[in-house]
Amino acid sequence: MRRRDFLWMSGAALLAFPQTGASAKDTGMDTTTLFLAGDVMTGRGIDQILPHPGDPRIHEGYLKSARDYVALSERRFGALRLPVGYAYPWGDALAELDRLAPDFRIVNLETAVTARGEPWPGKGIHYRMHPDNLPVLSAARPDCCVLANNHVLDWGYQGLADTLDMLAAAGIPVAGAGRDAAAAARPAMLQRKGRRVLVFAWGMESSGVDPGWAAGSDRAGVNFLEDLSDGGVKAIAETVRAYKRPGDLAVASLHWGGNWGYDISRAQRGFAHALVDEAAIDVVHGHSSHHPRAIEVYRDKPILYGCGDLINDYEGISGYEIYRGELGLLYFAALDRGGRLQKLVMRPVTRRRLRLDVSSKGDAAWLAGKMDEECARLGCRVGLAPDLTLQLHWQG
Repeated sequence: MRRRDFLWMSGAALLAFPQTGASAKDTGMDTTTLFLAGDVMTGRGIDQILPHPGDPRIHEGYLKSARDYVALSERRFGALRLPVGYAYPWGDALAELDRLAPDFRIVNLETAVTARGEPWPGKGIHYRMHPDNLPVLSAARPDCCVLANNHVLDWGYQGLADTLDMLAAAGIPVAGAGRDAAAAARPAMLQRKGRRVLVFAWGMESSGVDPGWAAGSDRAGVNFLEDLSDGGVKAIAETVRAYKRPGDLAVASLHWGGNWGYDISRAQRGFAHALVDEAAIDVVHGHSSHHPRAIEVYRDKPILYGCGDLINDYEGISGYEIYRGELGLLYFAALDRGGRLQKLVMRPVTRRRLRLDVSSKGDAAWLAGKMDEECARLGCRVGLAPDLTLQLHWQG
């Protein structure tokens, strides 16, 4: 890859840092661009503002109705005119998706799509969206919904079965959950313009996935990853080898780690590196954190340790303001035919009135500074471009 120097400004410091990666238009190179999103939670308050709200009763210790989450937003930003259209929660993100035109769109759907089932006992939060509101997902045209997370079984096995049925009926491939262990481990196989992308997904207890949710030979559930051991890497490598062909891109989508905080453990880094070295993974797509976490480029492969929430109903909830949880990122990663990262662009968005707005210059600058601070620990830098996108820079 070629290198170019660019200037990066932070306060009074003006630093030179090598940049690798350029767009396909810049290089004439044949690239594939993936849109990668963190948690998309279209249940609870989001479900209640859509045309077909489900039963609003929730089973939480402090609120009893999903409508209360709508009220929290309205108390802060003003009344909403309900119902909203299916595209509403995505807001400005839809225009950005069209503008940046990724080849494949991959999201972590952290909501059961069901009107049936019983809340999983012992859980404090249960997300579900009424099946008739499924067009809210279709509005963003996802190519894959990752289901290996700690909410897909919130409404039991009936809720999971309904989710799988509804997404299949909508023609949306899934990864990370299924009617048995084999189905849960099977990757979503995405193909377009002669390029195939395989999305493998796993959920971990560190993110709140109940080990009892693990799919079995005769039991539905999540593709569960017990730990970050060498044995886990070996098992993943065997799975990837069974499916990956020359020219394929392999994505490992991992629901791991806690909701808040920027620390990335040595175990996580070592595991992510091993997925590249030993399991032929091209992109590590991490999620579970409610805010964006650091990005690393290892052997020209992008590792997104935590993509943060994209859609949620957390407006008005206090206690974690230091993390600016209202800010999110749309990730666009361009990779060449060998799976090497050429460019990573991020569009900052701000959650307000239960929709996504393109972030203001001030919000984008704050997020750029914070991401640069965290990514610098892992050998990357983040700069704010004139169009208010964030650009990742690294040494290759």
